Amino acid sequence: MTDPADLPLSEAAAALRHRRLTSRLLTEAALDRVARRNPQLHAFTHVNPAALAEADHADALLAAGQGGVFCGLPVAVKDLIDVKGQPATCGSAVLAGRVASADAAAVARLRGQGAVFLGKLATYEFAMVGPDLTLPDPPARNPWNLGHITGGSSSGAAAAVAGGLVRMALGTDTGGSIRAPAAYSGCVGLKPSFGRIACTGAFPLSPSLDHLGPLAATVAEAALTLDALTEGAAYRPASARLGQPVHDLTIGFARNWFAADPQVSPAVVAALDDAAALYSQLGAHIRLIDLPDYGLYEAAASVILHAEALEVHRDLIATRQSRYGRPTLQCLAFGAVITPQALAQSRAAQTRLAAGMAAAMAGCDLILTATTLTPAPPSSAFDGEQAVWTPMRTIPFNLTGQPALSLPCGFDRGLPLGLQLVGRMGDEDVLCQAGHAFEQATDFSAQHPLFRSEFA
Repeated sequence: MTDPADLPLSEAAAALRHRRLTSRLLTEAALDRVARRNPQLHAFTHVNPAALAEADHADALLAAGQGGVFCGLPVAVKDLIDVKGQPATCGSAVLAGRVASADAAAVARLRGQGAVFLGKLATYEFAMVGPDLTLPDPPARNPWNLGHITGGSSSGAAAAVAGGLVRMALGTDTGGSIRAPAAYSGCVGLKPSFGRIACTGAFPLSPSLDHLGPLAATVAEAALTLDALTEGAAYRPASARLGQPVHDLTIGFARNWFAADPQVSPAVVAALDDAAALYSQLGAHIRLIDLPDYGLYEAAASVILHAEALEVHRDLIATRQSRYGRPTLQCLAFGAVITPQALAQSRAAQTRLAAGMAAAMAGCDLILTATTLTPAPPSSAFDGEQAVWTPMRTIPFNLTGQPALSLPCGFDRGLPLGLQLVGRMGDEDVLCQAGHAFEQATDFSAQHPLFRSEFA
C-alpha cells in the first residue's frame, strides 16, 4: 500500500475530499518522515507543534464540504517567508528569537484553503550565500549524497521535497534560489512571472528581482500550487495545458549559453542535447538560438541585487553587524561600493537586456537551456569563510521577470541534473505543458534517492 506521504497532491486531495483519507493520517505520515529523516537532512529548522491541530481543523472543514484545493494537505515553508506563530529568523543570528506575527500573503492564501503547515525550512542567511557552518542552523544536505550541498538559498525546501518529507514547499528566487536547488536535488522548481505571486511577508533580498514560488515533486504539483497562489483572473491557470501534446510548440534551444563554458560538466551538455532530441521526438519544433551574452545579464543583475540588499539591511547592520555571518557581510559590502550612477546604468541595461531576450526568443514559445552547469558540489568546497559561487544560468530571468521552470533531466555520478525551460511573461501554462510532457516521457522525476528506502 502506498504510504500517504508519497501520494501526489492531486491524489491526496481527492482522497481527502472523498473521505478515503484524513488530514490527520496524512499529516502524521509526513511528521513521521520528518522525525526519521530530518536528523540526516537538516531540511526543517522548526516543526510546527500545532500541525495535528491544523489537520483536525482541515478534517472538520472537509466533513462540512468546505475548504479549498489545499485543504488538509501538509506543506512547508522556507524560513524567509512568515508563518504566523512560527520562527522567522531568515537563517540568521541577527533575527534570533523573532516569531512571525502574521502570515505572508502566499501563506495566507494556502491557509485560507485549509493547508496544514508542518514547519519552517533551512535557508542560506537572508537568502544570500552559503552554506555557512557558523550559522545557528546546520546547512541542509542533499538526499542523493549527504556529502553534497542542495544549493541555495531555498536549500531546506529542496532537501525536504527531494527527501520525501513533503510534496511541496514554498521558496523564494532572486537569482535562481528555487531553480538551482531543484536542479541539484532532483525536484521541480517553478519561478513564476514577476509579480504573479505577492512577496508580501517574505523578507526581501532585492525587491525588484524577488520572486516566490513552489518546489515540488512533479510539474503537475508545482502547477497546482501556483494556481492556488494566483489571485484574480489576470493569468491563465498554470495547469490548463497539462497533458496536451507539444507538437504545437517551438522551443529555442539556447545551447550557446552553456555548451562551450569551461565550467560545464560534459554530462550536462549530453543531458540537454538528449532533452532537445526528446522534445523533437515528441513533435516539438526545435530551433537553435543564440541568446545575448550571459555575462551582461549577470553583471546588471548583480549590481541591482547588491545595491538593493544593502538598503534592506542598512539599519540592521548599524545595530547588529557582529551577528551576521562573514560571507553575508561580504556580499552586503559589495553594495557599499555601487554608485547611484552605476545603479542607474544597470537599471537602464535591464530594460535593454529584456528587449534583447524577447528579440532572441522571437518565433519561439519557450527557451530550453541549463539550470546549473554542474551537479551539486561537495559540501567540503564551502568549508572556508569566503563566499563560493556555483555556475548557474538562472539570474537573467529574474532580471527580465520571465517565468522559468527547472526539472530533472539526468544524472552525473549519481547526482541529479536539471534542465531549464523559460517562457514569456504569463505563459506558465505553456511552461508546465512542456515540462509535464518531458516528465511523462522520462523517468527522471520518478527516481528517488536511496535515502528514501534506507530510512523508510
